[in-house]
Amino acid sequence: MKIKDILSKNELSISFEYFPPKTEEAENHLLETAKVLNSYNPKYVSVTYGAGGSTREGTRRIVKRMIDETGVTTMPHLTCVGSTKDEIKTILEDYRGMGIENVLAMRGDLPAGMTEIPPESGGFQHASDLVSFIKPMNKFSIGVAVYPEGHIQTKSLEEDIKYTKLKVDAGADFGITQMFFDNKYMYDFMERAHKAGINIPIICGIMPVAKYDQIKKFCSLCRTTIPATLDQRLSKATSHEDEMKIGMDFVAEQVHDLMKNGFKFFHIFTLNRTDVTTTLLSNLGIKPHTA
Repeated sequence: MKIKDILSKNELSISFEYFPPKTEEAENHLLETAKVLNSYNPKYVSVTYGAGGSTREGTRRIVKRMIDETGVTTMPHLTCVGSTKDEIKTILEDYRGMGIENVLAMRGDLPAGMTEIPPESGGFQHASDLVSFIKPMNKFSIGVAVYPEGHIQTKSLEEDIKYTKLKVDAGADFGITQMFFDNKYMYDFMERAHKAGINIPIICGIMPVAKYDQIKKFCSLCRTTIPATLDQRLSKATSHEDEMKIGMDFVAEQVHDLMKNGFKFFHIFTLNRTDVTTTLLSNLGIKPHTA
């Protein structure tokens, strides 16, 4: 089912993000995790795609196993940095042959030392170029990444919303946010988006807080602010269990506030972990479905 059609119902939508593991054992464990989390009735799941296509085969394999073994609607991420148009076309044709109807189209991280893709490379300059390439195929519902605090490489929030509008005008059907912990940034982003004429559904990307050091590292890589209130609470943690409880309580409060302000679509970055995801869902009052 196409995600744009799922979102058009304007109902509460919980979905999950997974990443391709590096070993066969971890891959099998991920599928068991997915089967457990599927009891929470996710509307769809997504599978990430490493920088420069570094997990291309792993992404494809996990996507196929998700479809074959769980039956859940599965959306592969697709980055275009380091790929030619012919390579991207081949990937998309392969996905379509697998029955996939959704793709998350992103530029991806530039190679170290590079600030832009040379036009003569035969590839794509921006995510909007990838969206423009996919749209005429009329085969996929296309998602894009959006950034409540601005993409780390943009010079201003105004520049960031300009690039977001380019992706929407190119044919994006919905957006999924980068992680954020201060809802003010999300509310401000939505105001900028509406002023710019961006009216596609926006899905809140939600990051569970289980290990504070890990979250701080993630935030430093993508210009995400850690609220002082969260920092203060976590500084009082005396154990890993205490740290996880404080973090999960905070994120649950964050999601409840988003819900109160009209948001209905949430994409949970599971980190391939059952425990952190089910803890968050439990804190939100979302229970698994029983047969």
